[in-house]
Amino acid sequence: MINTKLIFKILGALLNIEAAFMALCLIVSLFARENDLVPLAITVGVTVAVALLFRLLGRGASNTLSRRDAYLLVTVVWIAFAAFGSLPFLLGGYINNVSDAFFETMSGLTTTGATTIDQVEGMPHGVLLWRSLTQWIGGLGIVFFTIAILPSFVGGSIKVFAAEATGPVQSKLQPRLTMSAKALWGLYLVLTVGCALCFFLFGMGAFDAVNYAMTITATGGFATHDASTGYFNNPAIDYTAIIFMFFSGVSFAMLYAALFKGRVKHLLKNAEFRFYSALTLVATVIIVAFLLRYNDYSFSDAVRVSLFQVVSFLTTTGMFNEDAAQWHHITWVVLSLCMFFGGCAGSTAGGFKCARGVIALKILRNEILHRLHPKAVLPVKVNGSTVHSSGQITLMAFLMVYFVLCFIAYFIMILVGVDSTNSFTIALSCASNVGPTLGLEIGPTMSWSILPGFVKWILSALMLMGRLEIFTVLVIFTPAFWKNN
Repeated sequence: MINTKLIFKILGALLNIEAAFMALCLIVSLFARENDLVPLAITVGVTVAVALLFRLLGRGASNTLSRRDAYLLVTVVWIAFAAFGSLPFLLGGYINNVSDAFFETMSGLTTTGATTIDQVEGMPHGVLLWRSLTQWIGGLGIVFFTIAILPSFVGGSIKVFAAEATGPVQSKLQPRLTMSAKALWGLYLVLTVGCALCFFLFGMGAFDAVNYAMTITATGGFATHDASTGYFNNPAIDYTAIIFMFFSGVSFAMLYAALFKGRVKHLLKNAEFRFYSALTLVATVIIVAFLLRYNDYSFSDAVRVSLFQVVSFLTTTGMFNEDAAQWHHITWVVLSLCMFFGGCAGSTAGGFKCARGVIALKILRNEILHRLHPKAVLPVKVNGSTVHSSGQITLMAFLMVYFVLCFIAYFIMILVGVDSTNSFTIALSCASNVGPTLGLEIGPTMSWSILPGFVKWILSALMLMGRLEIFTVLVIFTPAFWKNN
């Protein structure tokens, strides 16, 4: 049976944490003396009240979480966070309908970065900070954050980690998962603070620096200006963003080992990191060539904007310093490929993940070799470890479901009149948690407000499945999940 009492107990604790983050925004609003004070105060009050109710419903819960409980808990928590997180937008009138507000918050928590707000620059500071915080909270995982600070609330930590982790590879740093969670969140905080300090030194105001740092290290893409980083027109800020986006797209376990344990060579020899770096380099070179050939860019500007867009799309951050919709269509194909692969497993980036890309390419190579040598035994090895047949089947199943979900979303958007290019890239963007699209109707610099409300609900579900690696959500809808055995 489902351990509903424990789920209520953990959900109550997590909603209190969400309320605490909202309270930070409330303090900012109090100092700024803006009109978001009341909406934020009401939201904090409502969230705390519901959290207390859930804690009461969870009294006496056994602290043992089954794998089934973990899948349900993670999905419910993300939906609840999006529901309560949307209240400041609704109560303040900054977003006028439920579907847009829920979409905005889900986009933030899943670090997708797609927005329904046409103009963010007129919004008050407290709500803008909350919008950025949703991405920072969701970057490494909501429940994973709880494992780090409240390990006693999650009895089945390993199961929860498996349900919420990004990618097929979960490297352990410490003997206990709670210690690993603290180490990863510590690294996450160091990257965020370092990014904010760099932005501040290069001319950003303190508020902008904090917001951009949070959304970049979370590879989310929400900005406090409509022109994203292009607002500052500062190459130093662009290159700072590139560096921190790139490192945020690397496995945090590998990055931690490289920075704090001196295992730099281990990182550089890692097959996934090398694939990730090679993809960045090749995509940048191709786009630079097309910008020099078809657009009026100097070499230095072409390198800067190309590298920025490639890293932004590959890490699924979604920041922009140029409108890529105005570039040659071949560059759209390259950026779409970056959207698909995404970053490394165990990072804050979305996408198919480079780890899966490495395995898929090795499977393809082996199939070709089998045509020449039918009796050859060709194991799939990544970093010296053999990927067994069960892992290969899981990868292919993931790829199939990924494209089926994208096709369903694509088909629905075509039916409601969205053009083919936008429909394809919107579906890919949501499933990979990227944010920007490539097209003229809803381009990389535009909001998604023109989409019908019911389409936004479908895309919200697709964003959630993309962030939780699809099967965590899909398994809940199978009859076997609800059977007692």
